[in-house]
Amino acid sequence: MANTTEDKVVAKQENATTWKDSFYNPRTGEFMGRTASSWALILLFYLVFYAFLAGMFALTMWVMLMTLDDNVPKYQDRVPFPGLAIQPNSLDIIYNKSEPLKYAPYVQKLESFLLSYNDTEQEKNEECTRGEYFLQDDAEDMEKKACRFKRGFLSLCSGLSDTNFGYSEGKPCILLKLNRIIGLKPRGDPYITCAVKKDEPVQMQYFPREGSIDKMYFPYYGKKAHETYVQPLVAVKLLLTKEDYNKELAIECKVEGSDLRNNDERDKFLGRVTFRIKVEA
Repeated sequence: MANTTEDKVVAKQENATTWKDSFYNPRTGEFMGRTASSWALILLFYLVFYAFLAGMFALTMWVMLMTLDDNVPKYQDRVPFPGLAIQPNSLDIIYNKSEPLKYAPYVQKLESFLLSYNDTEQEKNEECTRGEYFLQDDAEDMEKKACRFKRGFLSLCSGLSDTNFGYSEGKPCILLKLNRIIGLKPRGDPYITCAVKKDEPVQMQYFPREGSIDKMYFPYYGKKAHETYVQPLVAVKLLLTKEDYNKELAIECKVEGSDLRNNDERDKFLGRVTFRIKVEA
């Protein structure tokens, strides 16, 4: 019986020694089964291996970046034609013309958007020749000049003579712009036209005249090269009457008169935009 007890004690001691030796063996100087020189070689191998991988990655990124142009995206074929956007930036415009707090957010958005079209900003740009593309040198280090588009061109929708943009009288203004595409030169004479989608004719005024978009604002050379460029705008003033109030009107605006597409069923914002407006009285 005594021998059995002694054997158990010895076995426990041997197990404890074996377990400790698996971490550090004082007889051989091994730590976790390897000597210091073995660990050093392994660490050196992985250090060199991962340094090589990092170097290869950095070299690949550098070569790829060398092929990119700071001013022009490498691939533009997926967006050959511009979309049409509106301001205020909402596809559902609902307000009561008798409650200033209801239409104030729309007025504030329009005023904020037009700040870059103020005369103080546009005086920095060039007075260009109408009806002609404003072509410039393609030198990468040359900053491109931009043609002036003053907010005064929008007349009754400029926010200068009427700071409420017609919202207080129930004849609101909507601003439309083409999205920027580098190098775009539309053929023809593009203009924007709008119509109520149902058989409910609504009179509209366009600024500039006939909703035209002059060629002198094309081409666009990119945000970095064309820092002071602003998109040409078309303002549509909806001349709503009492019969039009308290009705939800769906209005579609399109770019016409050029080769810019406006009938792609896969992209309902390509060259066109539809928004809803309801003026309560």
